[in-house]
Amino acid sequence: MVPGTLAVLWMLVATVFQVGCITELEEQEPSPNVLYPWRGGSGGEGSVGLSRVKRDWIIPPIRVSENSKQSPEYLVQIKSDKVFVGEVIYKLEGPGVDQDPKDYFEVDDRTGWIKSKMPLDREKYSSFKLKAFALSSSGERLETPSTIEIVVLDQNDNRPNFTQPEFVGSVPEFSIPGTSVMNVSATDADDPETENAMLSYSIIGQESFPPFSINKTMFGINNETGVIYTRDVGLDREVVESFRLMLQVADMSGEGLSDIAYAIINITDINNNAPQFSPLSYSMTAVENREIDEIGRVNVTDKDEPGSENWGAKYTIAKGDPYGHFAIRTDPDSNQGIISVVKPLDYESQKEYQLVLTVENKIPLSSKATQEPVSTATVTIMVANENEAPRFKVDPIKLDVPESVDPGTVLAQDIADDADNAKLRFEVEHDPERWIAINPQTGKITARKKFSLRSPHVKNNIYTARIKVSDMDAGGISSTATVELKLRETNDFAPQLVPVTGTMCRDAEEPPVLVLTAVDEDLPPQAAPFLFRLPSNSPAALNWTIIQMNETHAVLQSLTELESGLYFIPVLLSDSGTPTLSALNYVNVTVCECSIVGHCKAVAAPLFASRVGLSLAALLVIIGSILLFLLLLLLVVAVGNCRRHAVKKTGLLVGVSDDDVRDNVLNYDEQGGGEEDENAYNMEQLRNPNQFIPPPASFSSPVSALPKGKQPRRKDAPQSFQTPSYPRKPPADPTDIQDFINDGLKAADNDPNVPPYDTALIYDYEGDGSLAGTLSSIASRSSDDDQDYDYLSDWGPRFRKLADLYGPR
Repeated sequence: MVPGTLAVLWMLVATVFQVGCITELEEQEPSPNVLYPWRGGSGGEGSVGLSRVKRDWIIPPIRVSENSKQSPEYLVQIKSDKVFVGEVIYKLEGPGVDQDPKDYFEVDDRTGWIKSKMPLDREKYSSFKLKAFALSSSGERLETPSTIEIVVLDQNDNRPNFTQPEFVGSVPEFSIPGTSVMNVSATDADDPETENAMLSYSIIGQESFPPFSINKTMFGINNETGVIYTRDVGLDREVVESFRLMLQVADMSGEGLSDIAYAIINITDINNNAPQFSPLSYSMTAVENREIDEIGRVNVTDKDEPGSENWGAKYTIAKGDPYGHFAIRTDPDSNQGIISVVKPLDYESQKEYQLVLTVENKIPLSSKATQEPVSTATVTIMVANENEAPRFKVDPIKLDVPESVDPGTVLAQDIADDADNAKLRFEVEHDPERWIAINPQTGKITARKKFSLRSPHVKNNIYTARIKVSDMDAGGISSTATVELKLRETNDFAPQLVPVTGTMCRDAEEPPVLVLTAVDEDLPPQAAPFLFRLPSNSPAALNWTIIQMNETHAVLQSLTELESGLYFIPVLLSDSGTPTLSALNYVNVTVCECSIVGHCKAVAAPLFASRVGLSLAALLVIIGSILLFLLLLLLVVAVGNCRRHAVKKTGLLVGVSDDDVRDNVLNYDEQGGGEEDENAYNMEQLRNPNQFIPPPASFSSPVSALPKGKQPRRKDAPQSFQTPSYPRKPPADPTDIQDFINDGLKAADNDPNVPPYDTALIYDYEGDGSLAGTLSSIASRSSDDDQDYDYLSDWGPRFRKLADLYGPR
């Protein structure tokens, strides 16, 4: 179609819309604000209102097909009908012209033709709204801007696409026809309001796994919604595991463009097969006297999917185990039944067991499963005999005994037995208090000594020990048992009076009393309440009385006015135990004149009272002994003081004259040249005994033993060392022993006359003419040749060296 024709058509359409608008406006009563906007102004008589009603353009949407191959393409021509003598200029604004997306449209300034500059794509921009302007050459608006809408018409230029290349779903086996399996979907970018986007789904292929297991068409699809459903019966998971369907979707209601995808449908298992034993009988062996985790297994088959809950088996022992010796559980990996011994067997009681087992699935069978009886199997279990350890008849052995049981009392007997009639030996394995004994042959338990509830090993009145019994015929295999002694409290101790002494004020306004109580080592009910009373035959009952206050206390009160003194009151005290124990106690009561605070004024008053419990002679002996002890103590203190004064006056060396003081500190760590070393010291002077003079009778050193003025000098001594005068004087008042030793040590170090350290030192001189011979006189007069040393060879390896030295050559 040529542009001139389009212009004519557009002008005809515009004229029709304009005429209609004008007709509608003329039928209305003109408004003074529109028609005469300046009438109310300040104009004079010549003022005239608006004589022409403003008219708008009414333009229908312009439809343009996408993907047009004509470029540029003339779309529509716009014209202004306003009478204007000048030239009219047309302009466009908006998206597609001067706004994004730009440069899609343009208008001819002179003619008003709107043209597309390039092919349009509806999937990108489905419509455009532009503003059209009519301007004078000076730029003045001749018309109100009008909106032009350009609608892009769709073409089937987009292929539909499945949302995913492969869909996965599942359906239970034996599902009825029409069961929904899964839903597939696709999209199309074309206009959904047109046939270009109207999709249709279809199944164009079917494969089964395992291949060719089913040949008929098992599934259909809704061509509008894409829902896949079952079409036929016969979906058995044991026959076919899954299907692979080829799907197609096409637009134009199935006649246009298309796409391909696949659907994987897995057949899920239902519990339509019951487990069956295979084989139906089993034989096993179990050793007695022990719990065994596994003695054997039984097998079942189930056609349902392995590892699923439809496949899992649950086993039951239906018969043959009335005492619960056995249990059976399922191995989750193999579905086998594992038989175990949970309660030890006894060969002597029963040698063989016949168990009847049943099996079923963990979940109920489906209603679509065939009804069959529950599968059963028989298991024969042989009990193997072994030499078992002896057993205690009860463990723990609980005994209820009184704590005051007599030693040797039999507590228990016949406590263990042995199924093999072996010889038994009993012993106590743990008994911290050593309270019980057991006969090694018979197992009779007896008490070794009395028990005590106050033992730290008694908890909640229960004492625990452990005994053992061994089988002497089977290598000493043994068993142990606990002995629990529940001790009953018995009345073992008599109560004791508290206090045993007291004071009463003679001048008190009220009669003086003394509060008495008691302690009992027994526990209730073998202790309180206590009974306090005076012996009936006691003279104290004439002047004293006891008033019971409560279960544990009483008061002692005088009946007459008493003189000051010490009174010994006998009190007979009894407990409430079984049997009742009583004890005669004495309380010493001092009656005296008291001060305001209640203390006795004079201590000696009771000593000389007429009713003193002790005789006067006894008191005098006690007082004399105390005085004698004090006298001896003073004498010892006085002697000690005298000795301290004597030491301070005479020094540390009491009784030794200044002339007899010799060096007492000798050095032993100097290393000389041995016995043949005579260079450092002239040994000739020491070897000549005529040069020695007798020393004093106390002690001496080698230096002091030489004559005065003839002390030998060491050749290696420095010349600066001067020979001191002998004997050396000690310090004037050596009160400090450390200073005394250090002074002597310093003097010895600086003495050039001290002999070498390896020289024999002489510490005492025995004098001339001694009747005692030398040590050499002790030696045997016979020679070594006369001695027989053969016996050294008989004394062992340690004397072999001596035997070689002194033996026969």
